[in-house]
Amino acid sequence: MAFMLRLLLLLFLAGCASIDPRPVGVDRRIAALPAAGAAIERPVVIRWNRHMVPWVEAETDRDLFFALGLVQGHLRGAQIALMRLAARGRLSEVAGPFATEIDHALRILDFGRAAPAIRAAWPEETRRLMAAFVAGLNHATMRAEPPPEFALLGLAPEPYTEDDLLAIGRLAGTDVNWLGYLSILPARGTPGFARLWERTVAAGTSAPEAALPPDRRLALVRDILAGTSRAGSNTVAVAGRRSASGGALIGSDPHLALNLPNLWLAAGMRSPSFHAVGLMVPGLPFLGVGRNPEIGWGGTNMRAASSDLFDVSRLPPEQFRTETVRIRQRLWFTATREVRITPLGPVLTDASVLPRRPGDVIALRWVGHEPTDEITALLAAARARNGQEFRAAFDRFGVSAQNMLWAGRDGSIGQFYATTIPARREIPREDPVLDARDAAATAPWQRLLRTPDLPYVVNPREGFLASANNRPEPLGGRTPPVLGYFFSDSDRVARLREMLAAQPRATAQDIMAIQADTRSPRAGRLAAALVERLGGTPEAAPLIEALRGWDGDYRVDARAPVAFEVLLARLVPLLQPEERQGETGNRRSPESQWNFLTAFLLPDLDALPPGRRAAVLREASAAAARDFAALGTWGDMHRLRVSHWLFNLPVVGGAFAYGDHPVGGSRETPMKTSHGLVTQRHAASFGSMARHVSDMADPDANWFTLWGGQDGWLGSAAFADQVPLWLERRSIRIPLRRETVAAEFPRVTRLEPAR
Repeated sequence: MAFMLRLLLLLFLAGCASIDPRPVGVDRRIAALPAAGAAIERPVVIRWNRHMVPWVEAETDRDLFFALGLVQGHLRGAQIALMRLAARGRLSEVAGPFATEIDHALRILDFGRAAPAIRAAWPEETRRLMAAFVAGLNHATMRAEPPPEFALLGLAPEPYTEDDLLAIGRLAGTDVNWLGYLSILPARGTPGFARLWERTVAAGTSAPEAALPPDRRLALVRDILAGTSRAGSNTVAVAGRRSASGGALIGSDPHLALNLPNLWLAAGMRSPSFHAVGLMVPGLPFLGVGRNPEIGWGGTNMRAASSDLFDVSRLPPEQFRTETVRIRQRLWFTATREVRITPLGPVLTDASVLPRRPGDVIALRWVGHEPTDEITALLAAARARNGQEFRAAFDRFGVSAQNMLWAGRDGSIGQFYATTIPARREIPREDPVLDARDAAATAPWQRLLRTPDLPYVVNPREGFLASANNRPEPLGGRTPPVLGYFFSDSDRVARLREMLAAQPRATAQDIMAIQADTRSPRAGRLAAALVERLGGTPEAAPLIEALRGWDGDYRVDARAPVAFEVLLARLVPLLQPEERQGETGNRRSPESQWNFLTAFLLPDLDALPPGRRAAVLREASAAAARDFAALGTWGDMHRLRVSHWLFNLPVVGGAFAYGDHPVGGSRETPMKTSHGLVTQRHAASFGSMARHVSDMADPDANWFTLWGGQDGWLGSAAFADQVPLWLERRSIRIPLRRETVAAEFPRVTRLEPAR
């Protein structure tokens, strides 16, 4: 025991550099880039602005991607290393036995399963550029000073393989529907489950906000799946005929975990084949959001169900293949676990950390285990010269399913569904778990629909387009097939369209204002309906006074959203069936989600006998009025915490919180800052964490902001320097013209071929 205590003390001391890092200026961090010995063919110039945004210019495509890998490894080395650990099910190597069952679950999901088949099918160009990117990433990883987090986590530099990065890509492409499935699986077979599933489908439960049982390990799984996948977003496009400049406008607002470092990295690039600016996922070689001289693009998670669950309990034993996996545990012995695989996918319920009904044997069939090719798709998309070429680039795209919007220099705009999806004809009516022996249940997997099979639209009559994770709609007069079950409420997309319609000649600044909008019209309507029902309830007087006339604006300085939210938090648990009382208060019920509230709160309240309804309103109002009296404005209650992802560590995690700020917005406002049922001060953990706006009339008119900063190095001046910009709704310009880049990115790093 004494030895273990001494070892823990040594580990703690070794990690002190990350707990209390030394300040490092931008120039010093740029100088630390390991430029010597770069494996390039021709000289490369990397320009930087004061926020450490890199603009890379190379004479060959291969050298461009080596430099991009080098830059990513330098700026986000610790982040990429942790994403590899999660994608490979190796978290126990830093977290010890606490994470063993999490790793078992991740090994079952096996994000790298399709990697060999994907590599085998790559075109020669993808193979060459990917090899160069990995070489650049490894140059930074193996030659630079290890990031401060490595000492705390017990990590050592380790080279990456292409399969590692493909696994990271699959992790980023996680099916967000898994969280929806996990939230309801434990209730299968219980009284009322069929009704719960029916209401879940009708409401279109927003899967990233799905309520799971309160377990620390399960919470970490949730953070991994929802925090690293491209789970949300808003994107709008405005045709040139409706813009002030005459050029089409594109605005993208990704929604992900609100931790630092950001899950995006801004960059500019130029080589013989590439000339673009945008946002990259660390560890991956493509632009997920951005523009080139001819076309700009953004996407929102389509929330399509790229997975199905199958009851495999009655399959014959010979259809199960068992693999033994070894899980290394920090400060402890190596553990072994078994992974069972069936023709319909791995057995998900073998993971003890995931919620399920006792005795269930359920396999997961996921498109992410198929050899789709997102890297080739997005490399081609970055070079598209028009909307037709852009859509054609997504022919083999698979996960995560994206609702892609584009805007062209010629003023055109368009939208299409980018995915590979089972050819479903209907939604399961009583149970999301299908019978593996039923040919009709497995038939959709015999024909996978791809982007060319799905609807699209070019230049709609309205002159604008908006997408916000809403239920898929007809495009170009074609109705989409059954694509999933768990979609966001329509509040965001309706508000986006309302604001776009009000701008006959929109500007880039108008798009930026739309991204920062904090109004939820549906919240205003729901509040008005509750005020009407509270009219005869004396206990509700202060709430009625605050809510009367409220338009649903979650402004920082407003009191009405406080009254509304505490009333919801006190009312919703009282409306649950007796056998589920208490679940919603602990955020364990699907009924606590916004989709359920807007679909069922008023009908459920009105369905109560008059006496019971009056008693529920009195009880909820009395408690909510006490909460309201003790609270200030929405910004006092609703906070945006500035914290590193290490904040989640036990004991030392508090050292990685750097303060919090009042913030507006809510679950389904355009500026999304998600939360559950709340009665006190709380922090938003998921929502708007990056912004992009481009005016296609001007190659230099491109603006980006990250929640946090470019540099993941603890103590760096560029670690959180964009937080004030984000809060003040300001952005960084990343131009395309060479002369503008030279003027606005004055710091220069030169890479020379090794002799």
